[in-house]
Amino acid sequence: MEELVPVISGILLGSFLGYLRPARRLRIGAILAILMGILATVASGEFRLSWGYLLVDIPLVAGVAAVSLILVHQLRWARSRS
Repeated sequence: MEELVPVISGILLGSFLGYLRPARRLRIGAILAILMGILATVASGEFRLSWGYLLVDIPLVAGVAAVSLILVHQLRWARSRS
């Protein structure tokens, strides 16, 4: 259940990044993935055990955001072709 926060954050981030210009997506996405990963670690209370959980939560947010961005892009592309 602790990994639900980073997954939901990644989905929201990936959906948001679809509205940005491609030149800005990487920079803004990286910054927000780091911030959301920190937020997920703090929100779940994992930081009390170890700050090493950041090494799991930040890449999890970034990976889910990348997959969400690709899926949103594919859905928009499919809609525009039909």
